[in-house]
Amino acid sequence: MVKPKITIIDTGCANLSSVVYALKRLDIEPVISNEKSVLLASDKLILPGVGTAVAAMRNLAERNLPEIICALEKPVLGICLGMQMLAQYSEERMNENAENIKCLGIVKGNIVKLKADNLPLPHMGWNRVNTIKDCPLFNNIAQGSYFYFVHSYALEVSADSAATSNYGEDFTAVVQKNNFFGAQFHPEKSGKAGSKFLENFINL
Repeated sequence: MVKPKITIIDTGCANLSSVVYALKRLDIEPVISNEKSVLLASDKLILPGVGTAVAAMRNLAERNLPEIICALEKPVLGICLGMQMLAQYSEERMNENAENIKCLGIVKGNIVKLKADNLPLPHMGWNRVNTIKDCPLFNNIAQGSYFYFVHSYALEVSADSAATSNYGEDFTAVVQKNNFFGAQFHPEKSGKAGSKFLENFINL
């Protein structure tokens, strides 16, 4: 079986080492690039992100990536902030008077701050994920499996939500729209379930 060519999109706002190591454990040698020719020649792509939506979208724009990403027809997996960038808008703006941040607009719904009641933010640690529609990334993963989260903002539950989790309120844990997928959790830090999740993406 020929191994797929997987590229991690270099957004300039993520520590890529944990994703790289997770893929290597699955016998995949990923490429890291933001070059259009490399992205278009890939079989599958991963969009990572760490930090704020403001910085992440600015970095994408500086690298001329939004138009390229939106036009991709290969499977794309956004992780954490990378998933949030797939949404319409984000409330994670620079200050209260600033407008919401325009994201890539690929999936339905906006990124909102978690209403965590008396729970601390960020939401950090292991939490259950429940699928609400068929999604190939959950093949052979038990309903209610635990995954590792670190975030204060999340995609509201929308028509494109494939799985949810709860931290004071339900939020989208996994989103799916055509060839675009997103995980709010970090599969690369989520043990056996996370490894299987990545393996399912590789095998799409």
